Amino acid sequence: MAKPIRIASSTPPKPKASPRKPTYDQIQARAYEIFLRRCGAPGDQLQDWLQAESELASRRKSPSESSKTVRPAKAQAA
Repeated sequence: MAKPIRIASSTPPKPKASPRKPTYDQIQARAYEIFLRRCGAPGDQLQDWLQAESELASRRKSPSESSKTVRPAKAQAA
């Protein structure tokens, strides 16, 4: 019995992003938010980048914790 022929794909598979590692664009956007929070005051770009990376990574590590949002109790009619 003949083996099935494998046809090579013309496009290579896209690398999957690690679920725990934020993307470059996400880190860049968060670092910019940190910069804006300082109102554009002088600061350390590397520190902003590292802080953004750390914040985003910690958010991704615990998705179950982030989904546990506390909802206020519904107001009861008097």
